Amino acid sequence: MKVQFAARTHLGKQRTNNEDNYYVLPEEHLYVVADGMGGHSSGEVASLVAVETLANFFIDTMSGEFNDWPADLSPMLSYDQKRISAGIKRANLQVYATAQGSDAYRGMGTTMVALLLGKNDACLAHVGDSRGYLIRNGDIQQVTKDHSLLNETLKIRQLSQDEIRHFAHKNVIVRALGLMDTVEVELTPVTPQAGDIYLLCSDGLCDMLEDAEILEVTSRHRQDLEKAAFALIERANENGGVDNITTVLVGVSN
Repeated sequence: MKVQFAARTHLGKQRTNNEDNYYVLPEEHLYVVADGMGGHSSGEVASLVAVETLANFFIDTMSGEFNDWPADLSPMLSYDQKRISAGIKRANLQVYATAQGSDAYRGMGTTMVALLLGKNDACLAHVGDSRGYLIRNGDIQQVTKDHSLLNETLKIRQLSQDEIRHFAHKNVIVRALGLMDTVEVELTPVTPQAGDIYLLCSDGLCDMLEDAEILEVTSRHRQDLEKAAFALIERANENGGVDNITTVLVGVSN
């Protein structure tokens, strides 16, 4: 399996600082996007601490012999699934500890979405509303489910498309790293196929582009993911650019 990737982040058109961060660890096929929250500099600190902690955990466990998993991990998970989940839980603890250690950082947190292309399987892991998409055979699918107030409301009652579009607290998230000393990580197994493109992004991208636009832009530049990443951010800014915009694209081929 051959893998190519591209990553890009942008301030957007209305923000004064960028609270997004991404990390790519190609040798471990780990790709991560985090969207910090907390205002001033604390959001960018939270997202940076989170991605660096996760990456360092993967660097420290490259041997494939790590066994000290958190007690709440299911024994039914594969090694790679345990690894990504344990790494994100460690990132959560580090963000939480950093927040508790400084008044300037208290209350900060971050979303996270990560793709791990393992030796035997692959998975998307996420906390919050940063998203993971799969583009395959000319179609696009949102693989992750936002941990948002909107989605929690949809579990309780049906909403029309117009009600969803105008939902008053659409961007309120109900799960994030750093808010408590524990966090539930949602894992979604995937089976990579040649021709797949995986897109990880902060909500600054997906709030500005409909899925059909993401598909159109990415498909047009599928042979050059650097151009695709640039074009996605350019389109998000053209559509308003109300938030920081981050995207990581990962293409799989034989």
